[in-house]
Amino acid sequence: MSTTTMTRDSLTIPYRHVDTHFINGDWVASTGSNRIEVTDPATAKVWGSVPEGTEDDVDAAVGAAHRALRSSAWKAFTPADRAALLLRIADEVEARATELSLTNTLENGSPVSETSGAAANAASIFRYFASLAPLLENEDLRPFPNGAGQSLVRRDPVGVCALIAPWNFPINLMVIKLAPALLAGCTVVMKPASPTPLSFRIIMDALAAAGVPAGVANLVTGPGRLGDALVRHRLVSKVAFTGSTPVGRKIAGACGELLRPVTLELGGKSSALVLPDADLDVLGSRLIRSCMRNTGQTCYISTRILAPARRYEEVVDVIASTISAASQGDPLDPATVFGPSANRSQYNSVLEHVQSGHAQGARAVTGGAKAQLQGELADGFFIQPTVFADVEPEMRISREEIFGPVITVLKYESEPQGIALANNTEFGLGGLVFGADEEHALRVAEQLDTGSVGLNFFASNHAAPFGGRHDSGLGTEYGPEGLAAYLSYKSIHRQVR
Repeated sequence: MSTTTMTRDSLTIPYRHVDTHFINGDWVASTGSNRIEVTDPATAKVWGSVPEGTEDDVDAAVGAAHRALRSSAWKAFTPADRAALLLRIADEVEARATELSLTNTLENGSPVSETSGAAANAASIFRYFASLAPLLENEDLRPFPNGAGQSLVRRDPVGVCALIAPWNFPINLMVIKLAPALLAGCTVVMKPASPTPLSFRIIMDALAAAGVPAGVANLVTGPGRLGDALVRHRLVSKVAFTGSTPVGRKIAGACGELLRPVTLELGGKSSALVLPDADLDVLGSRLIRSCMRNTGQTCYISTRILAPARRYEEVVDVIASTISAASQGDPLDPATVFGPSANRSQYNSVLEHVQSGHAQGARAVTGGAKAQLQGELADGFFIQPTVFADVEPEMRISREEIFGPVITVLKYESEPQGIALANNTEFGLGGLVFGADEEHALRVAEQLDTGSVGLNFFASNHAAPFGGRHDSGLGTEYGPEGLAAYLSYKSIHRQVR
């Protein structure tokens, strides 16, 4: 690794130029010469680079994972042993919290107020799945209904798993795949998104320090075509992907062709249905975390807010005042709420959506343009946090996932119309119901066609399944259901004597 430095105020930032992938328990040189640059989205300055992996690199990583899967060393780990390993990993990850936060923020512009919790959240995921080890240890004996025999049900690891994570939460959206895969006894090859290839290298160091056997966890970096090579590799038995719906469709097609199980957590266009009795102070206090988390770059957040006609302007005012009061600036400043878009491509996409909102007649009550910052941040990928009112269901900003700091506020006349409007989307990932009467809000939530719904707040629960419906994906992560995705079942039948 070579290092030079650049400074932003008092912070010294290392330039990280790395040449290796993590394969078979060690950092090994890539077989290719092409590179992927890493850009700080707050300044548009390149501060690092990684190798653009080749199919030979993928083949080496998958081969190592396949050998490790069949090795006596990994097979000797009982569920309790694997749980203990996850607990050691959790401790090692937490010990690297500061480095993880800084690297994550420099890769994708997520404010340190967000990334400072990444290590603790990742550790909690490892610890939660460690707690599920007894599910794999108990003997499952099932009698035949006719009493003629019994079946011993075994839970085996599904095999070598290809794990592909996106750039918005590059640590935790990989860990939520890695933790259950390791507990199940699988081996893995991981590919982070091209804009965020460095932060997960820190996790690989934590895995090695915790004693993960060689070949059990491997990491390669590269563009989308490298992910395709990984998905289609003949020795891969299962694929887990988080990312965009168009890419998810391609992966689903490949896995269907290969009869390979796949978990897909894809896009969303979730709605927050504000009921007439909603406490707008609660709405204001939960708005940013539930509807604009991570500068709007979160898959499940409810960026479509559905307000009752008789309180429409009141709701718009609360949303606009909350968003406009939150600070935008350097993501390395702990006081910053809204940072930049994660990369130039996403920046251009969000601006295009904002421009379409103006063109189609929506009213920008706050924001609605590029942000003009000063100094080193002047060239960063900043867009003003934006709230559009007078939005109609057919508008592009109402239908498409923007993945940026943009909220749309729509109007409904009756509760059935509001529910129908919430369900009038191709997606089905998250959602919210704001209402003072929580029993009534629960009845409304049960009518929303989506994988997860929050009542007056939204948060993921490691113990509860998380997954999308329709264009938001296939399968689930988190909970025992997330563990089951990495298991293959075998029934051994015998007669009763």
